[in-house]
Amino acid sequence: MDQAVNAPVTAFLPCRKGSERVPRKNIRPFGSVRHGLIEIKLRQLQECAAIDHVVLSTNDDEIIEYAQSVDGPGLTIHRRAEHLSSSATSTDDLVGHARELVGSGHILWTHVTSPFLTADRYDEIIASYRNALTEGYDSLMTTTLLRAFLWTEDGPLTYDRSVEKWPRTQTITPVHEVNSGVFLAPVEVYSRHQDRIGETPRLYPLDRLTAFDIDWEEDFVIAEQLMLKHLVSA
Repeated sequence: MDQAVNAPVTAFLPCRKGSERVPRKNIRPFGSVRHGLIEIKLRQLQECAAIDHVVLSTNDDEIIEYAQSVDGPGLTIHRRAEHLSSSATSTDDLVGHARELVGSGHILWTHVTSPFLTADRYDEIIASYRNALTEGYDSLMTTTLLRAFLWTEDGPLTYDRSVEKWPRTQTITPVHEVNSGVFLAPVEVYSRHQDRIGETPRLYPLDRLTAFDIDWEEDFVIAEQLMLKHLVSA
């Protein structure tokens, strides 16, 4: 068990060309960082002591050219097939792709669009994951805690109006929103479940700044300003 828990960790970084909402999102300049989000993320992953190897999967020639110039061992650049690189490609398809690229150990699936998820935080998450495996969990994913008045057509989800119609938000039972910062699981989970998490994932909450995800043009602008104002460090 200890040998499996302490097996090497490979970071899987999918980074396709052609963002429709934010043109050249992954490689365009980000604040003072010339090669943008891909430069930031590769640096963070390579500086993380708990990550043994990084696999960058991309079909973007510009990203490949930049990545080939990056110093340091432990980086594999994989030119992804076009049928796995469209906006219609499902995450389920990429799960199989990640499994093919990583033969053993643990897969840490992350994205360049989380620029404030630093090397130190990756170290903390991996340590928590290894500990979780010894406690009976089979995987980990990062979340953002929502303490909010969440409803469906059938009524409230997060509180009981028969007890208190409008409770203080601090007392509302939090809901975990998956933020896609990190998914961590053994390779065996990918093979057995065809998924990047298992049946009993540990939920690892991140603060909102660390979990900030760039999905739209306004997100890109906000993240740049956060970095430039030194509110967070990329």
